[in-house]
Amino acid sequence: MNTQTAYRTHTCGELRLKDAGKHVKLVGWARRVRVLGGVVFVDLWDRYGITQVVFNQQWDKDLYEQAREIDREFVIQVEGEVRERENKNPNIPTGDIEIKAASFKILSKSKVPPFIIEEHTDGGEDLRAKYRYLDLRRPPMQRNLIFRHRLLQFTRNWLSEKGFLELETPFLIKSTPEGARDFVVPSRLYPGHFFALPQSPQLFKQLFMISGFDKYFQIVRCFRDEDLRADRQPEFTQIDCEMSFVDQQDVMNTFEQFVADAFKSLLDYELEPFERMPYEEAMNKYGTDKPDTRFGILITDITKDVKGFGFKVFDTSEYVGALPVPDGSSITRKMWDHWEEYIKRVADVPGFFYVTWKDELKAKGPIIKILGEETVKELFNKSKVGPGDALIIMAGPWEKIVSALGTLRLHIAKELNLIPKDRFKALFVVDFPLLSWNEEENHWEPNHHPFTAPKESDIPILDTNPGKVKAKAYDLVINGVEIAGGSIRIHNQSLQQKIFDLLGLSKEEAYQKFGFFLEALQYGTPPHGGIAFGFDRLTAIMLGEETIRSVIAFPKNKSGRDPMLDAPAPISEEQLKELHIKIIEP
Repeated sequence: MNTQTAYRTHTCGELRLKDAGKHVKLVGWARRVRVLGGVVFVDLWDRYGITQVVFNQQWDKDLYEQAREIDREFVIQVEGEVRERENKNPNIPTGDIEIKAASFKILSKSKVPPFIIEEHTDGGEDLRAKYRYLDLRRPPMQRNLIFRHRLLQFTRNWLSEKGFLELETPFLIKSTPEGARDFVVPSRLYPGHFFALPQSPQLFKQLFMISGFDKYFQIVRCFRDEDLRADRQPEFTQIDCEMSFVDQQDVMNTFEQFVADAFKSLLDYELEPFERMPYEEAMNKYGTDKPDTRFGILITDITKDVKGFGFKVFDTSEYVGALPVPDGSSITRKMWDHWEEYIKRVADVPGFFYVTWKDELKAKGPIIKILGEETVKELFNKSKVGPGDALIIMAGPWEKIVSALGTLRLHIAKELNLIPKDRFKALFVVDFPLLSWNEEENHWEPNHHPFTAPKESDIPILDTNPGKVKAKAYDLVINGVEIAGGSIRIHNQSLQQKIFDLLGLSKEEAYQKFGFFLEALQYGTPPHGGIAFGFDRLTAIMLGEETIRSVIAFPKNKSGRDPMLDAPAPISEEQLKELHIKIIEP
């Protein structure tokens, strides 16, 4: 890589002991400035590394005096000789050398930064977001964005080598809200009409398949006006892919290989073969459709084991589940109370029973007295735990209780440090229900999106028992985080219309929203399917980051605002008038 320019001969991470004696020119930021006796030491930084520069008054008193003016984050140019360093620094690649300065020039001065620009900073998240351009100078942010670049390049090269074509889709489209809210864009030329920013290129990539481009991909920006969480942003990046003449296994096998190759190439990590886990198994064992399988605490269905003993809570509940707690007999009462308050707050459940087994069984509540010691010990055995451990027991509606136990499983595992930090486990969750019933609006809605194909064997029960129909859908989960989701698509217009009917969309509404697509389905549509990766999530998981904000250059904050730009912001009356928009105050 040639980095030589009019300003520099080398970067700040390039020089080694073999370069001793060379006259060089460096530029960068003064990361640290130390004045010790008659010597000024400057750690000169650029994105390639750090090189120590030395100004000694015994060599040049005037230059030394001038160097005392250098302060943190000044941009300077230095000329001098590479020499062996007396006090070597083994922690940096350039630690064997330093620059004996012969001249320097201040190219740009800096105010005192509002926080320390180092590996570990004293700046809070809000302050660093306001000065994001300074935060991006910090080593962890530099590493994250350089890794993001490498993953982008790997993705493009890998997919291109496999015959995928990188094709672009429009950003200004028609609003067809089907889940998250659209961001809308007013049209100046067509008053009262609006474009929308795409939540995904879903229909366009399906149109590419109809057009005969049998392998498509795009690294694309998407936009969703939704509430924020640690892994959500209003604008985000997808690796969007589609393939023709494929079944579910073809897509999963292709992108299992992509992920495995990415981990091997960029992290030198060998992923284990990806399990295919049915949705019902994921919910019953892990309490979530994105299970973290790095640790083995599993939920056990004990409904049949505890009914018939005269305990009303169990006898009248749809479901009773048990969650083992390894070494739970040593847990303090204070910790049990903390866990119970936590799950009451986050899952809206009345609480739980627990039983510990050390030398003897002890319980919160009347469980031992009602069920008897032998039955309780059988529950421990069924949950694959024994003396020294504990069981948490919850009862109520199946979906609510398994979800609560799944949430508690993760919370307890984090607090007890049961999750290995240096391990990656990936799997596909499959066999999702195609539809779920919306009680408030009294109609079915898609669990993925309305273009997902049902399993052929379940098509006969679409009319009679739609809730039991399974989808040809698949989610890729790594370490308990959904990284990608996809499905085989409907390629038959009549089946697509049937799904719209089930969703409560009349033919008129369907054609108003998706008429172009329904029309396209009549012109020889191949069987096709695809997948979309949350690129920010994939990057964050590979780097071990807790939030995707750490791997996005200029993210929005937790409130969906940009503190640096102070956006969103009002626009002028003149702009509003030009766009034929009137603001209605809330």
